[in-house]
Amino acid sequence: MRGLIVTADDFGLHERVNAAVARAHRDGVLTCASLMVGASAAHDAVKIARDLPDLRVGLHIVLADGPAVLPYASIPALVDENGRFADRMVRDGFRFFFLPEVRRQLAREIRAQFEAFAATGLALDHVNTHKHFHPHPTVLSMILDIGREFDMRAIRLPFDTGAPLALRPWIALMRARLARAGIAHNDRVYGMTASGAMDTATMLQALTHLPPGVTEIYCHPATPADAPITASMRDYRHADELDALLSPRVAAAIASANLVCGGFADLFPSPT
Repeated sequence: MRGLIVTADDFGLHERVNAAVARAHRDGVLTCASLMVGASAAHDAVKIARDLPDLRVGLHIVLADGPAVLPYASIPALVDENGRFADRMVRDGFRFFFLPEVRRQLAREIRAQFEAFAATGLALDHVNTHKHFHPHPTVLSMILDIGREFDMRAIRLPFDTGAPLALRPWIALMRARLARAGIAHNDRVYGMTASGAMDTATMLQALTHLPPGVTEIYCHPATPADAPITASMRDYRHADELDALLSPRVAAAIASANLVCGGFADLFPSPT
């Protein structure tokens, strides 16, 4: 079996993202979206998801370069006074591992994000993290422990064949831990090495080389505008990615490849 999951990350980050997700699902090949529950347009995203019952929605846990759910007073070791995580993942990775109080606050915030997703009433299709922080052993342990309480069944495995070799031991460890925990995952992902640039040509190239197993293609679509959505996304080609999701050529390539398409819940149905 060859399965394909096409996901939009950062659902809820901005109304432009939400509009692109809705259009790409209704008129294109998008099957999934990963929701940032603490972002400014999250409520709008939830309303859109409720109107799109076939759109599978997961939790996009934010632990870097984005908003927390809990206030600063609850997690002062993690965020600034505006309630935002910094974009210093190497530093924070060491802090998550070595500092007990930081770990306690981290677990508190991860739980709050699961709770916020549960409060939406949406079915939890999958879990991943903003900027792929979840291969970090401390972060993954907390997601596995806390996610079990919220019926988490699937996690993105961020294995891209073009990713740096230094990441592969961590991905192998993550794969083994997910197997032991009984958590479903994709076999590979496309989008890491072309983040913000999953245009039509890149999407078509990925589709021509899909091996057996489940592949996830993720992207960051948004409707066009003059200003970047965030400073860290100033070079992202959001509109090109939306065009790829709407492309008849991409739809035809998926149709001709005899792929099983959907969300994690469709490709990894729960036992009856």
